[in-house]
Amino acid sequence: MSENLITKSGEVMAVRILRPRPGLITARKRFGLSQEQAAERVGVSPSTWARWEQGKVDPHATQRARIALAFAATLDQVASWLDEHAEYQPFPWLCEGVTRISLAATVEDASELWEWDVDPIRRGLLSALPFMPAVLSEWLLSYTLDPGVESRAHSSSNGRTVGLSDVQRVRDAYDAFNVMDRHHGSGLVRPAVVAFMDSQLKPLLNGGYTDEVGGQLMTAAATMSYLAGWTAYDLHQHGLAQAHYGQALRLAKAADDPLIAAWTLHWMACQAIDLKKPDEAVRLTRAAQNAARQANPRIRAFLILREARGTALGVDLADTPDRHTTRRVEKLIAEAEKTFAKATGGDGIPHWASDQGIAEFSSEVGWTWRLIGEHKRAEASIDVSLRTGDPAHVRGHHLTLVHRGEALLRQGELEEAIACARPAVHVAVTLPSARPAALVRDFDRHLDAHAGEPVVKEWRDYLRTVPFTTV
Repeated sequence: MSENLITKSGEVMAVRILRPRPGLITARKRFGLSQEQAAERVGVSPSTWARWEQGKVDPHATQRARIALAFAATLDQVASWLDEHAEYQPFPWLCEGVTRISLAATVEDASELWEWDVDPIRRGLLSALPFMPAVLSEWLLSYTLDPGVESRAHSSSNGRTVGLSDVQRVRDAYDAFNVMDRHHGSGLVRPAVVAFMDSQLKPLLNGGYTDEVGGQLMTAAATMSYLAGWTAYDLHQHGLAQAHYGQALRLAKAADDPLIAAWTLHWMACQAIDLKKPDEAVRLTRAAQNAARQANPRIRAFLILREARGTALGVDLADTPDRHTTRRVEKLIAEAEKTFAKATGGDGIPHWASDQGIAEFSSEVGWTWRLIGEHKRAEASIDVSLRTGDPAHVRGHHLTLVHRGEALLRQGELEEAIACARPAVHVAVTLPSARPAALVRDFDRHLDAHAGEPVVKEWRDYLRTVPFTTV
């Protein structure tokens, strides 16, 4: 900005006053970007970006449009960031939401996110968002320490009265979408999930309901938002997944439902593990366990096991082996297995966790053993998963096959490892899901040490014959 300065001779001069732009700085940091990374996104030099933040120069119109595109913002929002007095939060579902704890604000923010997600142009912006570790601590503090809503009763803004039968329809929709996802992949089911949330669930949230109905509706909405996050995660749209997970956590808090909150945190930890962030994963799983102290043993076993896997990832990423941490992983696995053994049928299992049984548990145990180098134990656990799992759950079954191939490869069983992983190639090519392709890619990279072996050459020749564009 500039201000007028009157000189001793009486002349009026325009003098530029340099003031930092905290709004622009906040926008960058909220996305977890350095100045260099932000500059690269917008297509300018790091020094240009630094001068923008310092208030030395103003971005021209084209550059402002690039900033808006890079940060999924409007031009008005960008203008507010460039106001040296502004502290604008760049993406409300990942930032402001932790301070908006009223029922009305929760409903408003969820509705707006779902509107964005069904709009093709805005969804493209959301899909390009990065994962932002910085917001996780704020979310955990908000969930743990902020007061809950006083009442879940809501006055209708659309003339609709909501009852328990409406809530049951949302639960039924979740169950149907979940089965479709497990059988056919997230790319097929996700558009239907977000369309349902925008066209069917949003009018319910904005309708009129009692405190009792409101609590159950908030839980049902949390499960749907969690599913929207999960399906985005499965497509490697990590910022979008995080936005929906955050909304699920807020809806769970509005519902005063610690179980769905714990389950959301559990899958947020899974995302953190996939992104190689073990510290964040462990914090999330510990928060989940704290929320689910009264849960069924099966749910508590999965939460303990997820902490074990997050801790094991830290061992795997460490420069030198840490025997103390490895022993911690072993104790957590033993505790999880002991807790799982106490589970009795489906007693006390919410519908959104009913598909998590011995096959899924054993697969997770196998993943965890492999991260600390216990490949024989990993193979044994994975074999249990393959024996007890449902092959109709195509994605999970073939992920487990590749996982078994990795365990065999680390034991020197090269031919058997490749034979085990090979069926997953077809699924990685045809299933609308990013994770099978990523896992096959990792497996293929781990074969580099054996590149001269005939069986590896044949495997790679086979890969060249399939339309492996997703890998």
